[in-house]
Amino acid sequence: MLLTHANLWAQLNPEVERRYRAAVKMVQLGDYEKAKTELQPIMQRGTALSPFAYYHHAIASFRQRNFGATVLTVRQLLDKFPDWRKKEDANYLLASALFETGKLDEAIQTVRKANTPELRADVDQLERHFYSQITDLNRLKVLQRQYPDNRNLGLALVELIQQKSTDKNDLELSDRLSNRFGVPAPTPGQSAGSAAPVRATPTRTGKAKGYYNVAVLFPFRVDGFDAEKRLRANQYVYDLYDGMKMAKAKLQSEGVTVNLFAYDIDNNEDKTLELLNNPTFAQTDLVFGPLYAEPNRLVRDFTNQNGLVLVNPIATSSELVTNQPSAFLAQASLGQQAEQALAFVKSLGVPKKVAIYYGASRRDSTLAATYQTDAKKAGYQVMEFRKLTGNGVAMAAGMTISDVNKPGHVFFVSSNDEDGSNLSDALSRRKVSSPLLATASAFDFYKSSSAVFARRETYLIYPEFIDPDRPAAEEFQKKYLAERNIIPSVYACQGYDQLLFFGRQIARRGLPLKNWATLRTEPGEDYVMSGFDYTKNNENQIVPIVKYVGGRFTKIN
Repeated sequence: MLLTHANLWAQLNPEVERRYRAAVKMVQLGDYEKAKTELQPIMQRGTALSPFAYYHHAIASFRQRNFGATVLTVRQLLDKFPDWRKKEDANYLLASALFETGKLDEAIQTVRKANTPELRADVDQLERHFYSQITDLNRLKVLQRQYPDNRNLGLALVELIQQKSTDKNDLELSDRLSNRFGVPAPTPGQSAGSAAPVRATPTRTGKAKGYYNVAVLFPFRVDGFDAEKRLRANQYVYDLYDGMKMAKAKLQSEGVTVNLFAYDIDNNEDKTLELLNNPTFAQTDLVFGPLYAEPNRLVRDFTNQNGLVLVNPIATSSELVTNQPSAFLAQASLGQQAEQALAFVKSLGVPKKVAIYYGASRRDSTLAATYQTDAKKAGYQVMEFRKLTGNGVAMAAGMTISDVNKPGHVFFVSSNDEDGSNLSDALSRRKVSSPLLATASAFDFYKSSSAVFARRETYLIYPEFIDPDRPAAEEFQKKYLAERNIIPSVYACQGYDQLLFFGRQIARRGLPLKNWATLRTEPGEDYVMSGFDYTKNNENQIVPIVKYVGGRFTKIN
């Protein structure tokens, strides 16, 4: 983040100030070499900005994993400016670099100099991470004896003893340390506004490990949260997160430890950049969100650069993952929906003529246009392509197809759940009996009678389809209901499946995710919904198409 205050700028040359601000922005956006070049002359000027320039120069080196240069630059900073008001942040950065290079004694001594109330949570997380990497029990016992008052060292030793030792003396030591230091509480997601200076880029070895840090970047809007109010405008993000918490427990039962960190990220670029510069984000492996375009772009660039996996939980735009090897769409894109829908129509063997209609939303027209393009490429004659709204009479009046001029099938897209029944009625009025392929969002399943789906051959594109008789779906619903006293929403099911799938994949494969040829679910696996398939690209290729059969909807593709 930009470490400064208002009265500093009055003393500065405007050109120096401009170059400094530009260099800090370069650091935030990952242009490290250029940033260091811009900061070098400011470091040498001896102005009020010089210590800040040293500091951000060191951050740039740290991001490049040049920890030796980081140590050298921070030590120069502290030597030249021993009374700098942000020296605690500098010591935190120095300790981070020393930990990364394995100089534990120096790191432990240095990090104590950063132990201010503002940095306490960050120091705790930094220490816990690196102490948890020590697998030599004797080494950890020696360190704990050297620093007997270090709570994080003591707790790390307790955990390692519980994992590796049955020796009576070790177990007694574990009890003494537990009695003294207690048990650490689960670490909640930290505020993006922490004063801590830098995001410590984790080492990506490509090997699987025993725990994974998952960041959930959703617009929780906690400032306006009302626990008594169930129907919030952003309820879906809480449902997604609830599902993820259920998946965390499931993964734990499979021997995969997931640390779930929630961050309140709305449509705010500055807050997103602060988070990316925050060391509480340091050891993230898997990111869900953000849900807004510009914050998503910043995080996407960051995850690509650092070998993290980014999952877009609800988006359907392929632009979010095009040429982004570490980003995935959990939902099928509109392009995938059109492609899979047309592949299904081909299997019906109907004449290659289609009438395409769509509703009032931009999403409706986009999917309809994509389907039209694909259909034409496949040799279909598009007899009609138009927007239709209103009741059945109004829709029928807007059509030109009839029983003597009928298409091989009708394709209809709408986000209005009243439009599907009206479209079906309009086709009946036009005496068109052709199969109808429509989006499930065009129907209200609570109000629509079964006759709507029985009067003609009707198929629904239904990405959110959940088969209630699927054992995994039944089990999840029972458990969710028992724990939360409410039936899980589709979003809760999506959150559960997404974390369960990607958590399993990174546990099996390590990071970054490679070999997409097998990156998919199998039919018998215990997912609530229809699963995932990334064997062709990083868009989910699973697009359920259902039909009303025997009083229920059944997936038929």
